[in-house]
Amino acid sequence: MTSPNSVFTELSVTTFKKHRKEIIDNISNRNALLAALNKRGNVRVEDGGYSIVEPLEYAENGTYQRYSGYDTLNISASEVISAAEFQWRNVAVNVVASGTEMRTNSGDTKLINLVKSRVKNAIHTFKNNFSSDLYSDGSLANQITGLQAMVADNQVGTIGNINATNFTFWKNKLQSAAAPIQGGGAITPSAVAGVMDSLMLPLYLQLSKGGDTPDLIIADDNYYTFYENSQVGYRRYTSDDGTANSGFTKLRYKNAEVLADGGSGITSNHMYMLNTSYLHLVVHRDANMTPMEEMKPYNQDAIVIPILWMGNLTCSNRSMQGVMKA
Repeated sequence: MTSPNSVFTELSVTTFKKHRKEIIDNISNRNALLAALNKRGNVRVEDGGYSIVEPLEYAENGTYQRYSGYDTLNISASEVISAAEFQWRNVAVNVVASGTEMRTNSGDTKLINLVKSRVKNAIHTFKNNFSSDLYSDGSLANQITGLQAMVADNQVGTIGNINATNFTFWKNKLQSAAAPIQGGGAITPSAVAGVMDSLMLPLYLQLSKGGDTPDLIIADDNYYTFYENSQVGYRRYTSDDGTANSGFTKLRYKNAEVLADGGSGITSNHMYMLNTSYLHLVVHRDANMTPMEEMKPYNQDAIVIPILWMGNLTCSNRSMQGVMKA
């Protein structure tokens, strides 16, 4: 007779494998940044390597010079950084059931319902925690490089093994309402017409090089509300299927989508102005919400099925990313 333990394991693993894409899409739709990267094809699967190497879109070189005639050319060696190196980060969430639970739910329908509830709980747990990690400063042990670190309030930090204090080309842009980059006195963010534009436009211009401009703006609820209410009379909504009611609530600012993501872990009173051409979520091929073999604790009557994820958020041009804060 087939034991409830083996049936529970088989059902759990089969559920994850059969609905893996649906599960991943469901997780992506919990977080505006992840949804945008997924939509743009910026979730990349790799099959290994000691670390994640992200070639830079540009590198500083001190030999550029203007010359005429027989001027001596500058052929001195330049320290050129050609790639950022991000460490793999690992996440596990477990589908767990005690022997008592499996035996008391040993009927087909009851066991299926038990599996559904435990799988649903695992997915919900992963969604909430991973969403917070994406917006984090990456300071917790083994945490991915979150947006607070990648697009930092102080513009520096060591990201991708490059220290922005030593290599200024690796600094992100910053617009502080307390000390605006365009000069002048402090500006208090509000829904008053023109106030948010007076903060957003200087940052947008700093992040624009020809046709290379920000394409995604993500704000907490406060800043999104200020922006939306300041646009009364000429709001432009956008969505994936052409209606204003699908997915995340979206407005537009010039060429960029503006999304609210206040419930996903984004820092209060922050707006991130991003160029997603240079942002990727890299995932390992063998650990992309992948169920492992069951484990049985030696001193417990239970089954544990680990679901593993391995990867990191990466950037190839930090200078094209900006943050606006109070």
